[in-house]
Amino acid sequence: MNHRTGFNPLSRTTAHRRAMERNMVTSLFRFERITTTSSKAKEVRKYAEKLITRSKVDTVHNRRIAAKFIQDEKILNKLFTELGPRMKDRKGGYTRILKMGFRQGDAADVVILELVDYKLPSEDNKAKEEPKAKKAPKAESAEKKSETKKAPAKKATATKAKTAKKAAPAAEEAK
Repeated sequence: MNHRTGFNPLSRTTAHRRAMERNMVTSLFRFERITTTSSKAKEVRKYAEKLITRSKVDTVHNRRIAAKFIQDEKILNKLFTELGPRMKDRKGGYTRILKMGFRQGDAADVVILELVDYKLPSEDNKAKEEPKAKKAPKAESAEKKSETKKAPAKKATATKAKTAKKAAPAAEEAK
């Protein structure tokens, strides 16, 4: 019987399970979408939802409680500056689980655990970003070419000016 069973130990030791849950929650906040098994996702969701609820109110106390669980400072900062304010109007249910199917090797039920307001990167945005990235190196190479062309021209005019200065005193002496 499963009376009073509060959580799924996932067939792991306590230390291993806690470390795995911390890593998965950190990855969820970093990428806002992770792929895992169904049982792991259901356990990780509990911790993620509680941390997001804490992050709605940015206080030192809430940050310290979240810092016990999330070791990465950048992710902790992202949680309190981006994710918490984004979820301000929601009363709960910050994550969703989308079923993908079964894993090839062991037939485990694989799911996607993501934040509710996760937006897929659209192909239009990718197409807009790629030409900008391609144009920038071309502009740099054009600037380098123009600098190399200008540099010899400056040297030539400088040598002409020096020879002209030398010739001018010599012409004055001849007079």
